[in-house]
Amino acid sequence: MTPPPTILVADDDRSIRTVLGQALGRAGYQVRSTPYASTLWQWVEEGEGDLVITDVIMPDGSGLDLIPRIKQVRPDLRIIVMSAQSTLTTAVKATQRGAFEYLAKPFDLKALLAVVARALTASAPDAEKDSPDGLPEERLALIGQSVVMQGIYRSIARLTTSDLTVMISGESGTGKELVARALHEYGRRRNGPFVAVNMAALPREQIESELFGFERTGAQGRMPGRFEQATGGTLFLDEIGDMPQEAQTRLLRVLQEGEFTTVGGNQPLRADVRIVAATHRDLRQAIQAGTFREDLYYRLNVVPLRLPPLRERVEDIPLLARHFLNQCREEDGRLRQIDEAALTSLQAWRWPGNVRELENLIRRVVALHSQETITRELIEAELFDTASVGAVWHEGESGEDAGEPLSEAVSRHIARYLAAGREGTPLHDLHAQLVAEVERPLIQMTLVETRGNQIKAAAMLGLNRNTLRKKIRELDIPVVRGAG
Repeated sequence: MTPPPTILVADDDRSIRTVLGQALGRAGYQVRSTPYASTLWQWVEEGEGDLVITDVIMPDGSGLDLIPRIKQVRPDLRIIVMSAQSTLTTAVKATQRGAFEYLAKPFDLKALLAVVARALTASAPDAEKDSPDGLPEERLALIGQSVVMQGIYRSIARLTTSDLTVMISGESGTGKELVARALHEYGRRRNGPFVAVNMAALPREQIESELFGFERTGAQGRMPGRFEQATGGTLFLDEIGDMPQEAQTRLLRVLQEGEFTTVGGNQPLRADVRIVAATHRDLRQAIQAGTFREDLYYRLNVVPLRLPPLRERVEDIPLLARHFLNQCREEDGRLRQIDEAALTSLQAWRWPGNVRELENLIRRVVALHSQETITRELIEAELFDTASVGAVWHEGESGEDAGEPLSEAVSRHIARYLAAGREGTPLHDLHAQLVAEVERPLIQMTLVETRGNQIKAAAMLGLNRNTLRKKIRELDIPVVRGAG
């Protein structure tokens, strides 16, 4: 009878070792656990274990530093890294050094058991990847410890080991260019140039020349375009949905054949770039409208990556606000704090401009007010005065909403739905859809107001506590416990 697989667990937190030991034991695995990196290394050298689960920081060493050593002596041994340092750099280092998976603490036990099963049954790994030295420090403002951001970190980490074309989608202000820069700066082409082109900012008649270059008359020769400028590096095509049809045809040819010609030229040039595209538009609708090529869409959408709006990760708002305050301190030398009531107000806002809007707000408050502590009154005064949207709890899509009664706002939104139906958009379950759109922000913002206290929230809403819990699950509402 074949013995069950043995899992080696290294973590300096006794409670985590206990929980993992019990969960893995119930799942039928043998478990050996230690708080020390040196003991884990000794077991690996002696040929122990079928899988490693290691923390990053331990009293006598780093789990990340162990990965290359383990891969050298036992290249087939899978390694799962877990860390409370839930940053992009940690995820990238773990992945690029050869970890099978990276999990941020606190993690879901079911998810971890699923990763363990996958690691033990996956086919043999490819030849060991080169582990790049000199990864950039954590300077990109991709900040967040929410579940959705951890998923983005893992995706970016995996994508830095290849040159696959990536399509980043998300609302304006969510950080699409930051993700593109992270893919470049942590990737294999980081020593080459990063060239960004915003399609919406260029005159349509100049886009082809801008991208592919053009032939000048006389002895002046060829004028290189962005594809040539990005040779050996990354070309970031922002707002790809605004690219005109003629340029789309040329871009498709580049993606299919790996070469291009300048405008007015006939000499093919090799395209040695990684392409990362981004859009805030729904390109499938653009395809149906005939403004975007379907074949180009599939060439660009090799790896889709969606960035969530800030309102879907409200638990990250305190981290972001403090990050922008620290940036201000580095610029002017003044130390400022933000109190919990102010953070609660920030979490209650809808943020139509997303992270960019939050950064602008923090910088504006710092510039216009001399107080060392940023209070709720300061935050709400700036939100009311500048955004022209009425109140913190309003949707805030345009100035016409300011001071508008809720019934009129709802009527206006219903009219939009019905107008879309007249234009051909299928309408189904309209009642349930509209109720859900009102119910989700109502419950979410009440939970923010009560700082995650479901008993208080249920009382404010007039709901049974069990009913509230059911709605939180059904509507996938993040529960914020505390504002700090």
